Amino acid sequence: MIFNFRIVSDEVDNFKREIKIDATGTFLDLKNAICDSIGYEKNRMCSFFLCNEDWEKEKEITYEDMGSDPDQDVWLMDESVLGDFIDDDGQKLLFVFDYMTERAFFIEMTELITGRTLQDPYCSLSLGQAPPQDMDLDEFDAKIDAKNAASIDDMDEDFYGSDEFNADEFDAEGFDEMTFD
Repeated sequence: MIFNFRIVSDEVDNFKREIKIDATGTFLDLKNAICDSIGYEKNRMCSFFLCNEDWEKEKEITYEDMGSDPDQDVWLMDESVLGDFIDDDGQKLLFVFDYMTERAFFIEMTELITGRTLQDPYCSLSLGQAPPQDMDLDEFDAKIDAKNAASIDDMDEDFYGSDEFNADEFDAEGFDEMTFD
């Protein structure tokens, strides 16, 4: 059985990769195929997260055990077979490739090809340039600030009403009767 994964980024609009990989491959095989397709270093700390329909993280499959709580299950990429975790089209995953800034790729399993196997994973579609693997923290903070400012601007427009405010419609009598402490 072969899985086809579509990979996109919220940082780069025209970026897309598709990776085909056998269901018996591991998450480490998938990580390496992704890194090969975009030119990222493979030895960095990273994790996959299985997500629900709303992209909320549910289960982590990590590159390396960082000494987690012994009562908590830990799944390592090199031991975790894709087919044990993914069983239908539409499965959503996050691939967090930069822990410092929580930058990630959005991955969806788009096709399940039954009756066939694949020796090695490969990139079947490559569009656009991937975001840089590392981001300067000052640059990241500036992007966050710009995003927050845009959100506030959007909120102001919707929150405070339309641009069609008419002062004549304001109830001045009711306002005059109000008392302020």
